[in-house]
Amino acid sequence: MASPLVDSHCHLDLLNLKASGGDLNAVMVNARQHGVGYMLCVAVNLKHFPRVRGLAEGDERIFASLGIHPNETLTEEVEVDALCELAEHSSVVAIGETGLDYYRSQGDLEWQRQRFRRHIAAAKAVRRPLIIHARDAKEDVLKILAAEGADQVGGVMHCFAEDWDMAQRAMDLNFLISFSGIVTFQNARVLKDVARRLPLEWMLVETDAPWLAPVPHRGRPNEPAYVRFVAEHIAELRGAALETIAEATTSNFFRLFSLAERMP
Repeated sequence: MASPLVDSHCHLDLLNLKASGGDLNAVMVNARQHGVGYMLCVAVNLKHFPRVRGLAEGDERIFASLGIHPNETLTEEVEVDALCELAEHSSVVAIGETGLDYYRSQGDLEWQRQRFRRHIAAAKAVRRPLIIHARDAKEDVLKILAAEGADQVGGVMHCFAEDWDMAQRAMDLNFLISFSGIVTFQNARVLKDVARRLPLEWMLVETDAPWLAPVPHRGRPNEPAYVRFVAEHIAELRGAALETIAEATTSNFFRLFSLAERMP
C-alpha cells in the first residue's frame, strides 16, 4: 500500500498505555506497521488540550484539534474569543469535537446548543473546519449548522452512524463523512449502505480510539493502527482496492485541513 492511511479522529491523550509502560511510541510503531502514517488527536475539553497540543508539537505525524465535547459538564462556558485565541496555535487544524448528544445528556439541553453555536462562530473566525459529534440529534445538528453558516468552513461528521439522507444533507453543508469501526459491525446495515454509496471525495476514516475498535478487535481497546481494518472493510463493501480507499481518504484529509504542504 503506497499511500499511508490517516486516522482522522483519535484521542491519543486518553489511550491506556499501561501495556507499553506508558510509552506512546509503541502505539506509533504499531500504526506505522499497519500503514497508518498520520493522525488527528481530537480534544474533548480544555483541561486536556495542552496535552493534545503537546503531542502534535512533538511529532509531525500528529495534528491537533481544539474543542469541548457536548457532554462535558462545565461550571462556566468558554466564550468565542477564548476559543479563537487557543485555536491560533499552528498545530491546531480544526475546531471540535463539538455538536450535540441527546443520548447521554438529559433535561433542557439548550446549553449544548449554545456551546455548539460558539464553536461554529470560533471556527468561522479562525477559518478552521469543524469536527462534528452528533448522537440522537440529527435534525438539530443539521439545523444549527445551516443557520450558523457552518458551510463557510465545512468539516467532518465524525464517527458517522446515520443514514444516506443525513449523509447527503451533510455533504450539502460542505461536510465530509468519516467512518469508524462501527461500519465493520455486522448489524450496521444502514451504515454499510452509506459506505457503498458515498462518493470517495467525501470520505474519511477514523478510529475514535480508545473506543469503538473495529472487527476483528471489537470489544478491546482501540488504537490508530486499527483504522486499517475500517478502510479494508469499506474497500470490501465497494469492491475496491485498499489502496484506492487509502489514497482517497488521505488526500481528502490533507485537503480539508489545508495541509497540502504536508501531503505525503
